[in-house]
Amino acid sequence: MTMTYTEARDYLLGKPDAIEDYPFGPEVAVFKVCSKMFATLVENEGIASSNLKCDPQEALMLRDIFTDVKPGYHMNKKHWNTVQLDGDIPRGEIERMMDNSYTLVVKSLPRKVRQSLEIRYGTESVYR
Repeated sequence: MTMTYTEARDYLLGKPDAIEDYPFGPEVAVFKVCSKMFATLVENEGIASSNLKCDPQEALMLRDIFTDVKPGYHMNKKHWNTVQLDGDIPRGEIERMMDNSYTLVVKSLPRKVRQSLEIRYGTESVYR
């Protein structure tokens, strides 16, 4: 099962305190939590893809497993993957990658900011 642009956008915006921004122009949606980017989303010729933050070891592993996972386009290729959303990756795995990207960014936030998210939304919502 694949994921459309709209489904991906809705999923990313469903994260606690997630906002959508367009700092790179109208064709690239950037998703942020507390001013830190955790995903991008684009649609090119009807094909949706997303840049997602990833642990460096896991990033390499995912590229080996899925042909639709590539090094992050215009990103630090050690920490970011570009994921084609309408290919061979199961929807649950795409959601897991999105959750992981969000969690990695939240964990890098200052402690006070992180704790505020945890208090307002609960740790299960923030770190799922």
